[in-house]
Amino acid sequence: MPKMKTRKAAAKRLKVTGTGKIVTRHAHIGHLRRRKSKRSMRHLQRVEAAAPADVKAMRRTVPYGA
Repeated sequence: MPKMKTRKAAAKRLKVTGTGKIVTRHAHIGHLRRRKSKRSMRHLQRVEAAAPADVKAMRRTVPYGA
C-alpha cells in the first residue's frame, strides 16, 4: 500500500502534541481588530484543542503528525 500524503495546508495550521491531541489557532484574529476588546484578543491568541467532531477529519489530513 502506498504512503498517504500529508495535506500541506493542514500541516501548516495544525500541530499534534506529544499526547496525540490536535491543537489549532483561533479564528477572527486576522483583521478588524480595532473593534475587539483587549481581553477578547488575548483569548484569541491562545491555541486550543480541536473540536472532537473535527478530529477524525484532521487526523486524515496529517497522517504522520504536523
